[in-house]
Amino acid sequence: MSNTAVATKKVKVRSSKKFYQTEGFHSFLLLLPYGLLFFTFILLPIIIAIGLSFTYFDVINTPKFAGMTNYVTLLTGDEVFMKYVLPNTVLYAIVVGVGGYVMSFIMAWILAQVTPRARTLYALAMYTPSMAGQIMIQYIWKTIFSGDQNGLANAWLQKLGFINQPIQWLISSDYFMGIMIFISLWSSMGIGFLSMISGIMNIDQELYEAAYVDGIKNRAQEIIYITIPSMKPQMLFGAVMSIVNAFNMGWIGVQLAGANPTPGYSGQLIANHIDDYAFVRYEMGYAAAVSVALLCLVWVCSKVANTLFTEKEEY
Repeated sequence: MSNTAVATKKVKVRSSKKFYQTEGFHSFLLLLPYGLLFFTFILLPIIIAIGLSFTYFDVINTPKFAGMTNYVTLLTGDEVFMKYVLPNTVLYAIVVGVGGYVMSFIMAWILAQVTPRARTLYALAMYTPSMAGQIMIQYIWKTIFSGDQNGLANAWLQKLGFINQPIQWLISSDYFMGIMIFISLWSSMGIGFLSMISGIMNIDQELYEAAYVDGIKNRAQEIIYITIPSMKPQMLFGAVMSIVNAFNMGWIGVQLAGANPTPGYSGQLIANHIDDYAFVRYEMGYAAAVSVALLCLVWVCSKVANTLFTEKEEY
């Protein structure tokens, strides 16, 4: 072997060693486990769902290509989706998603004003329902809204003279969505709520002092001009979590009703519609099309939140 070839080989070996010692390679190694998990449990299922949405698939037989049939059926032939599911989901997302988000911020701001010990106790009390939601629904809320006279809501209303006969809260379509929204708001103080408390507590107090010197006169202006702009990362995180939870809480209606679909489709959300077609009717192709529609809806809402709360770079 010539001296030139030997020198070239040594240079390649040294370059290779330098590459393995760079920060870029170390970062790649650190991100590799997350990347594999992300691809396996998020990206790959999304790709499969998009592919299945163009097929007829009954779980047993091989998927058959159906083109845009599922999407056409969703928009023009699925009366339940257009009449009940989509309006219910929009209403639920606005009231629970936006309302729960605003409630989380207000409560986080209030707790930031109290003493540390009281803040810890109140924050724990507000956060607990988000962790024990299913247990609370199964054993407490179903007891409160039981349809017989032993149900606490009926007993209280009868005692106060508002009703003469028990109301079938969890069977009547007139009350079902309202109960769902009430329970969802009650359990909406989740991880986004905790992040907002953290964001408020970490704002530099000198900003408030400087703001009052510059002309801010009350707490409302303080929140608008100092608090919210100073905690945009936490506000964005809370918004994304509220969006995801609002579109993923169809299980509350199923837990309350004990079946899917809910009574008169009054509490039927897109997530319930997907479960109905996927695991009750076994029409996986159509269920995949509905899930893709849900994915697009969540993506649009996330982009709006990202636009509102992402810091704009100034050049």
